[in-house]
Amino acid sequence: MRVSSLDQHPETQLLDLRQMAAQRGYEFVHEYTDRISGAKARRPGLDELMRDARRGRFDVVLVWASDRIARSVKHFLEVLDELNHLGIEFVSFREQIDTGGPLGRAIVVIIGAIAELERNLIIERVRTGMRRAKLEGRHIGRQPLDLDREVIQRDHRRGCSLGQIAREHGVSRATVHRVVHEDAPAPQKQVA
Repeated sequence: MRVSSLDQHPETQLLDLRQMAAQRGYEFVHEYTDRISGAKARRPGLDELMRDARRGRFDVVLVWASDRIARSVKHFLEVLDELNHLGIEFVSFREQIDTGGPLGRAIVVIIGAIAELERNLIIERVRTGMRRAKLEGRHIGRQPLDLDREVIQRDHRRGCSLGQIAREHGVSRATVHRVVHEDAPAPQKQVA
């Protein structure tokens, strides 16, 4: 069960789930409740449920509605996929999804296919937009840093630390390190 805020109560969900369990002859092993937004992937109740699932502590997960597990299709499918791999059935009261039967498993496959299609369409739209921006001569990605490489090299030769130089120029130590080592002259080879 999950409710979005502390002032909401999961009792309505619990009554429906207990009635469904009784009708199906299921024994309640444990109740997992979160009082947090479903948009969060890490939730104490859900995390505990998944730990217990991995330990084989139950055979079926009953939820009042699919969005009680997750808000995003991606996260929902990840949870369903893991439960499926663990041999645990998923039953949703509101949507009447039951992965223990062939129709429920088919619905999960259809949801997965639609989610994959959505991901691929998003990727294609992003690629098309980037291609168009390139053709229009627009810069794609982060703007290059405007660095005074000579001053950074001079500060380094004077013995300033990478951290001091980074603070002085408002860049990261990694950037200073890269400038110092990329711009450093190659050592002369000694020939005998």
